[in-house]
Order: sequence, then C-alpha cells, then structure tokens
Amino acid sequence: MANPISGTLALIRAAFVLAREGVVGSFPAEGLPPGPMLAYRFARLLERRSASKRERSDNLSRAFNRLGPSYVKLGQFLATRPDIVGTGVATELGLLQDKVPPFPTELAISEIEVTLGRKIDELFIELGDVVGAASIAQVYKARIRNDDGTERFAAVKVIRPNVRAQFRRELDAFAFIAKFLERFFVSARRLRPVAIVETLTQSTRIEMDLRLEAAASSEMAENLADDSGFRVPRIDWERTGRDVVTMEWIDGIKMADVKAIEAAGHDTKKLAVTVVQSFLRQAMRDGFFHADMHQGNLFVAANGDVVAVDLGIVGRLSADSKRFLAEILYGFIRRDYRRVAELHFEAGYVPRNQDVASFAQALRAIGEPIYGQPAETISMGHLLSLLFEVTELFHMEARPELVLLQKTMVVVEGVARSFDPKFNMWVAAEPVVSDYILNELGPAAKLREARDGAQAALRLLRRVPDLAHGLEVLSIQLPDLIENGIRLNDDTLKDLATEKRASIMSGRLAQWIIAISLVSIAISLAFG
Repeated sequence: MANPISGTLALIRAAFVLAREGVVGSFPAEGLPPGPMLAYRFARLLERRSASKRERSDNLSRAFNRLGPSYVKLGQFLATRPDIVGTGVATELGLLQDKVPPFPTELAISEIEVTLGRKIDELFIELGDVVGAASIAQVYKARIRNDDGTERFAAVKVIRPNVRAQFRRELDAFAFIAKFLERFFVSARRLRPVAIVETLTQSTRIEMDLRLEAAASSEMAENLADDSGFRVPRIDWERTGRDVVTMEWIDGIKMADVKAIEAAGHDTKKLAVTVVQSFLRQAMRDGFFHADMHQGNLFVAANGDVVAVDLGIVGRLSADSKRFLAEILYGFIRRDYRRVAELHFEAGYVPRNQDVASFAQALRAIGEPIYGQPAETISMGHLLSLLFEVTELFHMEARPELVLLQKTMVVVEGVARSFDPKFNMWVAAEPVVSDYILNELGPAAKLREARDGAQAALRLLRRVPDLAHGLEVLSIQLPDLIENGIRLNDDTLKDLATEKRASIMSGRLAQWIIAISLVSIAISLAFG
C-alpha cells in the first residue's frame, strides 16, 4: 500500500497533468467558491496553448495516457459511473482508448518462451505482425501447424513487459486517495471509492493473468454451447499461460463497420436482436457476462454469427442479483412501483430506516414518463441509470456488479441501435426476461424448491437414529452429569488413544456434545 507521501505526490502529479492538458480548464467555473476558483485559475495558467483548440474528450485521452496505463483503466471504469462524473464526462470517457506504441517483438518472443517453456519455432510457424497494442498487452496474428500438417491462423496476446509493477504502484496510489476521500469527505462515502478502487484492482489483476481470460472464454463457450448466433473464440490451451493466450483467429467484420456488414448482405436487424438477447441471457440465465461488449470487440462471421473477443473484463451476478434485476424490469413493465420499491428493501440495498411508500413514489417519477414515449426510444440501460440516481436520495450504496451490468447494457443497446435505429429494446428483451421469470419464479421454480426441501428433510431423517441414540445416552447419564460433571477414567482415555478418529468423531464425541448441549439448555431454563 502506498504511504501518505507517495500517495500525495501521485495526487499532485495527476492534478498537474490534468491542468497541463487542459482537462481542468475545459470544465465551467461558474459558481465556484473563492478557494476552488483560485485553484481553477492557477490550472488555466498551466494549460498548454493547444489545449483550448481540442475537444475535451481529446484532452482527457491525452492526459490519461500521459499519466499511465492504470489511469486509462480508471478513466474507462469511471465511464461506467455517470453518477460520479456526470453523464457528459462519462460519455467522453467511454471513448477513451489506450494509445500506446507496440513494444518490440523480441521482448514478446522472450515472454512467450519463458511462459510456455518452449522455443518460438516449436510453437508457431510464424508469429506475424502486431495487429493491436494496448496498455496491458498486444496481439499478433500467428500461423500454427496442426497435427495433420495443415495450417491455421491464431490470435496471440502477450503481456507488456514490466506492466505489473507499474500498475501496482499506481493502484496503491489510487487506494490511498480513495481512503483519504472516504475519511475526510462524508459525501463521497456513499459512492464507495475504496470499493471502486478494489474492483478496479481486481479487474486489472484478472486482465494481467491471461490464463484467467482464457478460462473466462472457455466458461462462456460452455454456457453458449446450445445458443445460436453468438459465440466466443476457442482457446488453444497448449499455447496459453500467465503471460500469453492463444485463441482462434476470427475472420469477420468488426461491428464498428456497419456499412461493410450491410454490403456483405447480413441482416442488421437480426444482428441487433442477437447481441441484446445474448447479453441478457448471459446476465440472467448464466450470471456471467461479457462486460466489454463494445463494437471493437464484436465481429460478424461469414455465416452471420456474432463472435465476441477480449474477455479480460467480465461480470458476475449472484442468484439474488439476477432475481433482483429480472423482477425490477418486470415491475417497471407492469408499472408496479410498490413491488419494485419492496425489492430494494428485501435485497438490503436501501436502508430499513427509509420509507417504502416514498421510495415507490420516486420510482413512479422514473417509470411514468417512459409510457408516453415510443418503445424504440426507451433505453433499459438509461432506465437503470435513472434508478441509481434516485436511489442516491435514499442512501442506497453503489453496487459494483449492478453498475457494471448497467454500463454494459448501455453499450450493448448502442451497438443494437447502430444496426437498427428503431430497435425496440423491450420487444427484444421480453422473451429472455419472461423465460427467466417463468423458470425462477414460476411453477418449475416452486417444484425445484419443493425438491430441495424434500432432500433436506431426507438428510435430516437419516440423522434421526444418531439423534435418538444420543438422547438414549443422555437419559442414562444425565443424572450423573448434573451431579458430578464429565469424568474421563483410564479405560476411556485408552479408548480415545486407540480408536479410529472417524469413529470417535461420529460416535462418542457426538454423543457427549448432544448431552452437554441439552444439559446447558436445561440449566438455562432452570435458572433463567
């Protein structure tokens, strides 16, 4: 963890770079108190002359890339939190991309050989050229010889040298700043900056262990095995390790190039539905979703399938969170604001000292304006964003997993509408949400609950003979226990020394524990 001096220096450096690149000066200063106004004017003095001629998003990109790779990741993460930085800034941060030159291929080869323990010529016919470089890793298009002598292309992702040490230093500084904010700024506590930094830290750790990205891709492939129209690349585990992952090369058109996809004859409206429904199935059915589904990570294969790459960022939802999400959407569709409010309290997301009726009234203020709009203009992601804004009034703490889901939903909706401007999110989502509601809250769910209850009852019945035997022992030995306490004679000690541990645990000790427990209860009742 960074000490106060290094943390303070990191904060000063970040402030200087943001001022120098014109980020501070690009924000309005009206209404600032005297102290912040003085700091604002000083920041304008430090500003580059060229900064005022650029868009704020360009200034943000230059500043974050200059500060370092972890700041780029922080900026991309804050793009998911419009409740912190505002909708406009969040949108601009969403455009933030890593802008770093590729590192030498010689270093990449060294990383691959050390990680996999084999010479590069044994692994690949040719490593090929760099096709993408980012702050954490870069990607090559390689050629591999199959066992039957044929060849295939593969995407090989290699970690940037020394990146872990750099991230560790910068994330330690973030942790110090977050703790400072939570300690001295009461208004910042609800936003849970420490939890945000911890989430960012965990996310980058996963991204920097490429085995975990490979495992995520493998898990998602299993989840999607029976789905049509959407898949992820196959992993080449023989050529995958901590610092390198090799996967199927995708020959397709990036979904960022809508015109090329149209020219290839693909059904764009069908693609829009496929992307949205697949994401919702991942979230609601599997509780495991691709959390970076922007157009640069989505390809359309020749057969019309959507292929998602780069699973460095994934999200998980617990069973309770999945049910919470589905019932909220279902409640808004039915305009049952009272039920949506009760769900927040039942989940423990809103403190019990708040008023359910007042919260339902606030939810109505979100939901009712929706019903006067054309369905194709209603954004599910925007709805959740408004919901999080309202919950701030009722002191609901930010839920990182739900915020990540909301951010991804906004991105996925944007992808869908780029292919179909009149895309109806609710019509596309209805089959997935209905299936979830039916499976988790309908008759089939009740049968599963009954089955689980019956199995628990059977497990209890199997223990009845042991319990009965324990009660029999108790009835015989209880008077002596009450009068003289527990005694271990020589024969008992010899038995304890020679009997098998499993027999002792399941037999004698179980009997004594039951007896002692019942004695304790009896004494407490007698003297209570």
